[in-house]
Amino acid sequence: MPDLLPADVRHRLKGLTIVARRAIGDRGLGLHSSRARGSGLEFAQYRPYEQGDEPRQIDWKLYGRSDKFFVREAERESPVALWILLDASASMNQADATGRRLDAAKGIAAALVELALAQGDRFALATLRATGLDLIPAAGGARQRDRAHLALHGIDASGRFPADTLLAPIWDRIGARDMVAILSDWFDPACLDLARKLAAAGREVLAIQILTVTERDFALDGGYRFRDPETGEELLGDAAALRAEYLARFGAAQADLAAALVTAGIRYATLVLDQPLDTPLQTLFGRSQR
Repeated sequence: MPDLLPADVRHRLKGLTIVARRAIGDRGLGLHSSRARGSGLEFAQYRPYEQGDEPRQIDWKLYGRSDKFFVREAERESPVALWILLDASASMNQADATGRRLDAAKGIAAALVELALAQGDRFALATLRATGLDLIPAAGGARQRDRAHLALHGIDASGRFPADTLLAPIWDRIGARDMVAILSDWFDPACLDLARKLAAAGREVLAIQILTVTERDFALDGGYRFRDPETGEELLGDAAALRAEYLARFGAAQADLAAALVTAGIRYATLVLDQPLDTPLQTLFGRSQR
């Protein structure tokens, strides 16, 4: 399978830490010390021996083969989890010359998985479809990462955003102290309703919006048939004549969304498809946010 993360993005992720807005205790999201060491846990990886590590953690068989000290690292079950909710409604198929919205969402989801894995945190993936949820329950470790990547590669987008009645499994599984990242274009009011309900229930919610360059700039000329991929509604018009009104309405809608998220206590960031894939993660988790 092709890698969902470009090499330059993967490199920049090393400078990021998922940090919860509220304190979580001695373990959990954003705390690198939450990685456990010892036996009885799922093996994660080897790393070079560091001063302060206990000698019993050294893999002596590997030392015999390499003449170097390596420590076996295992994942500890973190008391909190990162839930990645990916909108797979039809509007996520929107694309322009710079790429497709759904592909960018998959890449951001993969980046979040890598960050959680590096920190020893559990993570889960829920794909939001018109027919309901495709769910990978929260777990940790490299095997969970592989499960998430396999699922991401298989996601396609169609239909409407799921009805509230189909989202019950989310409420049954997301813990009271878990963090939830919602990846969407945020055009459907039902997405905002979901985020507000999660935030009101005490979950820490992150909103990541993904926009095409055309949606931001509307740099079109000539006659167009504009079609809503979810409702089928169409509008015929001259792009140049519509540009000023579109940009004004789009700007107002974006301002309303931002105000609603801030009021609900939800951190948010936006990716436009001509920007680096990790742009929203730098906004949310970069050094200036710590």
